[in-house]
Amino acid sequence: MSAAAAILRRDLALLLGNGRGGPLLPVLFFCAVAVLFPFAVGPDAKLLARTGGGVLWVAALLAAILPLDRLIAPDIEAGFFDQLALRGVAEEAVCAVRLVAHWLSFGPLLVLASVPVSALLALEGETLRLLVLGLLAGTPGLAAIGLIIAALTASLRSGAALAGLLLVPLAIPLLIFGAGALAGGDPAALAFCAAISLVLCAIAPFAAGAAVRAAREG
Repeated sequence: MSAAAAILRRDLALLLGNGRGGPLLPVLFFCAVAVLFPFAVGPDAKLLARTGGGVLWVAALLAAILPLDRLIAPDIEAGFFDQLALRGVAEEAVCAVRLVAHWLSFGPLLVLASVPVSALLALEGETLRLLVLGLLAGTPGLAAIGLIIAALTASLRSGAALAGLLLVPLAIPLLIFGAGALAGGDPAALAFCAAISLVLCAIAPFAAGAAVRAAREG
């Protein structure tokens, strides 16, 4: 447990203190989409309320792409996984901790940011509640997909660009049920979103660990 806590502290320090914007970049991107969207479609409050939740879900999906280039590749290049392997720490265990750190670095901040920016999109009441709950349920799944893709593309020269292209189609089920809960006001859609997210979080450490091991040995 102490080793996991030490790795988590290290990962959070790297992800939150990164000199290229750290956790602020995804949040600023998320907020920028919310600010620009009313200018694109006009000030119609009914139209904004009907489409704003889906726009914020798309913004959250795209914001989750931004940290992927520094999620796995720098540590493979620096030999971090090699050092832990020599100490008997499995790649799957490290990736499980990295998944938690990755979500903590952007997920809660996006959920918090969704409350003030929802005012720009005329979201309130039950719609806002479903949006916040949906992001809480769905962002761990986005983090899990991002971790898997970052591990798979870590050894590729154009891995960062490819990671973004891969994340979007793989995250469509989360987007469908997360945004669908807003459109239909159906809490069952949130349950499906949470279930998909839970399955992804269960699979991610093993898939990412295998990819890291292959990249490290290759």
